[in-house]
Amino acid sequence: MKRIELLNKTHDRKLFDCGEPNLNQFLRRTARQHIQKGLSRTFVLVDSQQPFVIVGFFTLVLCELSAESLPEKWMKKYPSVVPGVKLARLAVSLEYQRQGIGEILLVEAMAKASIIAENAGVIGLFVDAKDSSAKKYYEQYGFEGTRENSLLLFLPVSGFLKFGRSQK
Repeated sequence: MKRIELLNKTHDRKLFDCGEPNLNQFLRRTARQHIQKGLSRTFVLVDSQQPFVIVGFFTLVLCELSAESLPEKWMKKYPSVVPGVKLARLAVSLEYQRQGIGEILLVEAMAKASIIAENAGVIGLFVDAKDSSAKKYYEQYGFEGTRENSLLLFLPVSGFLKFGRSQK
């Protein structure tokens, strides 16, 4: 059985390889430090039979953006600076890619963003897609390109509230 938990010392970060050196390095060297300093939260997907092996992970941070960078239909609804949750990183181990693990991680990130929205107030979830292929992947879930950068994507709160606490 797979479960998602906050990254901790018991997880073997050295074994994780998603094929992207920057993501591997972040997980190995930076993620726990950022948790301890309150800069971000990194969650890992593990299997209960091997709870130290990281199947995949995602990192969430809070952010502020200029409303002018939002898709046009949203920018006039908000003040000049808006709060959001950013899906800063998402990666799946090479061994588990193309098995739906990315979707599991993304849905859990949306659920956590929903809890943040209910308790602190944010307008949506943002993600920097690494390329046009990743952009197409996120667009399947309702993310829209922003005016600022075509790879900076936005999902309004209404797009992820259904993944909140009440649906678990």
